[in-house]
Amino acid sequence: MELRTLEYFIAVAEERSFTKAAARCHVVQPAISQRIQSLEKELGEPLFERLPRQVVLTSGGAALLPHARACLAAAAAAALEFADRSGLLGGSFALGTVGGLEGTRIPRLLGEYHRRYPRVAVTLTGASSPSLLAKVRNGEIDAAVVAGPPEGTLAAVASRVLLEDRIVAVLPAGSRATNRPMPLDEVARSPVISYGPDSGVHAFVREAFAAKGLRLDIAYATNDVALQVALVAERIGIALTSHASPVLAADPRFVIVTLEPAIRLRKVFVWRPGTRPSAPLRAFLDLWTELSDRPTREGPATGATVGG
Repeated sequence: MELRTLEYFIAVAEERSFTKAAARCHVVQPAISQRIQSLEKELGEPLFERLPRQVVLTSGGAALLPHARACLAAAAAAALEFADRSGLLGGSFALGTVGGLEGTRIPRLLGEYHRRYPRVAVTLTGASSPSLLAKVRNGEIDAAVVAGPPEGTLAAVASRVLLEDRIVAVLPAGSRATNRPMPLDEVARSPVISYGPDSGVHAFVREAFAAKGLRLDIAYATNDVALQVALVAERIGIALTSHASPVLAADPRFVIVTLEPAIRLRKVFVWRPGTRPSAPLRAFLDLWTELSDRPTREGPATGATVGG
């Protein structure tokens, strides 16, 4: 039983005509008829009832039809899978990134991806979260890592959570005990150093203050966490920044204090939904799933600064 014969069988069943089936399959009618007759002989019973103006399925033909369709669908899926595999030999993968991914799983994923698919051309685009989201939605890049919105949903994209994080206050060393949370109204009375409006994190901070009826005035807006804490060390103000940032690791110039109430945020990996992802993107997602099932070298926070 050959796939080509099953294709002809399905065409006759759907067109109810050998002539129309032949035109649909771009072959002459005798070729269709001969294949169907051979199939009927192989199966031991007629598949069609030949009427003056049309042909209709017999009970045997009706029984065969779903199996024939399943066979062709499986063959098409296999062909597509191997087309994707061959595409990985020379495809491209454009990934957008916000700042500070060095402490997340992204470097490990990209490293393993490069080892497995060395001929895929990977390009990285750094920008703010709103800009990267627009590029993903417009199809300018394949995927991106962005700060998830405070409401917890991202419209018009598919997503996976990469990192759960929180905002902390960074103050000059000796200015406050680290075991006492800092209320937001106390923060609001000091010059604030934090992310600018072009950062996805800015919305988390702004909405947390608004929920407490507080006005948020950012005196020094920068998405560069290293610059934020350098300004703190100069005693310019208090920085509100990502707790997961490697920049905050053990520096005697400042202290890190939790906020009350906590300002939580997420970093998410996003791509366009609704269409079959490209082979390089599918391979990246599959690799993510595979490596997530393995022991990781990352620490418990698996974090980085959410800089965009």
